[in-house]
Amino acid sequence: MTTTDAEAHEHSHADVSGGWLRAAVFGAMDGLVTNTALVAGVGGGGAAPRAIVLAGVASLVAGAISMALGEYTSVRTQNEQLDLEVEKERRELERNPAGELAELVQMLRVRGVDEHLARDVAVQLSRDPETALRLHVVAELGVSPEDKPSPTTAAVSSFLTFGTGALLPLLPYLFGISLLWVALLCGGLGLLAAGALSARFTPRPWWYAGLRQLLFGAAAAGVTYAIGAAIGVAVA
Repeated sequence: MTTTDAEAHEHSHADVSGGWLRAAVFGAMDGLVTNTALVAGVGGGGAAPRAIVLAGVASLVAGAISMALGEYTSVRTQNEQLDLEVEKERRELERNPAGELAELVQMLRVRGVDEHLARDVAVQLSRDPETALRLHVVAELGVSPEDKPSPTTAAVSSFLTFGTGALLPLLPYLFGISLLWVALLCGGLGLLAAGALSARFTPRPWWYAGLRQLLFGAAAAGVTYAIGAAIGVAVA
């Protein structure tokens, strides 16, 4: 088959740039674990259903805001650091073009390109300063300056998913079912479902990811329940 016979085909990849997906998964898991453990601890201490709901809603609001602000700040700082490194590389290309050209040749040779061909390709690519800059940045920093995650997207994703996850263990109380085990069951099912859904973006089987997240949440809830029960007995 010649190159003229071959047909180009389109294919897509999942978002791995650290934008909405990482923030959404982290937010959902954090919200589920945080409020499931909180409900277990407060309920284990013998608190009234109204107090459990109050504590859970306060945790939901405070946690969602904290997650959103944290994601926005961290992603924004990461992008600003990348911009700083890109400008540093731009200055190096302007000050020492011969050295940067030799560096680009070496990058191509490391990837298996013959020396003469590597030099010819490097010279051709270096005719466009922006192309040369992108190649140097990707090779040296491991990221593309054009694929920066959005701080706003990360913040909104984490806010919504944290709030959704934190709401699940509170649902029984909000609907008048004042039973701790039902609330913990809702939190556990949420953890299992969230872990299973996250497996769609990984090579892990859904049951493995789901059970792993359920185990993490159960451990946190068990610890806080024991602490809550001990404090409840001590102050009774």
